Amino acid sequence: MSTQPTKVPPNGEMYRAGLPSPGARLLTAIKLVRPGQVVADIGCDHGKLAVYLALAGLATKVIAVDKRPIPLSRARALAKQTGCEAMVNCRLGNGLAALQPGEATEIVIAGMSGETMIEILAAAPWVQNPGMHFVFVPATRAAQLRSWLYSNGFALLAEEPVAERGRVYTVLSAKYTGQKQQQSPFFCELGLLAQNPLPPAKAYIAQRLRHLQKRALAPLPAAEKQALNQLIKEVEQCLP
Repeated sequence: MSTQPTKVPPNGEMYRAGLPSPGARLLTAIKLVRPGQVVADIGCDHGKLAVYLALAGLATKVIAVDKRPIPLSRARALAKQTGCEAMVNCRLGNGLAALQPGEATEIVIAGMSGETMIEILAAAPWVQNPGMHFVFVPATRAAQLRSWLYSNGFALLAEEPVAERGRVYTVLSAKYTGQKQQQSPFFCELGLLAQNPLPPAKAYIAQRLRHLQKRALAPLPAAEKQALNQLIKEVEQCLP
């Protein structure tokens, strides 16, 4: 499977005047979606990602899923407003339960914690399919998501750091390989970004370091404290 980024048209070409941008995180997710596939946008919220994929011609069909009726109604309205309601199928449902196995080959899950993403994947064992591709945009708990993915036979293909609203996030591309692996705490914390020399990745690493250092100030069992301090030392080595 190619891991080359999708060429994403500028916002100005795809959105009519007055329509909001998907935002930096969702645009980064769009770049990692394989073009020409059926895409499922799980937790679609306002529907910006789903509509962008449809307007840009990057998907043959988009299934936009949300468990909340009000956000889903907004996604449906946006699809109608932009004239792509025939390509964007809005469904009320909980995670991947709204899909039939194999109905989509691209799964995008954005804007929720890594723990919630794990729950969604664990509830749908049919995603353990080498032909499928996943894009994750965790708001928090990315380390837990990386750990679960490798422990359950998935592997990362790429990670892209992205800054938005004063924070740096990571966008992950993954597939199922069937090879279950236990990754180190260091890899779970930084993933593929540990080897990325560019400033956005360094900003992400610095952010994670501050988080770990804050955790180390709290009362912890001796063994946990020792392991955390070791992880902090390893993360520090990634920065100038």
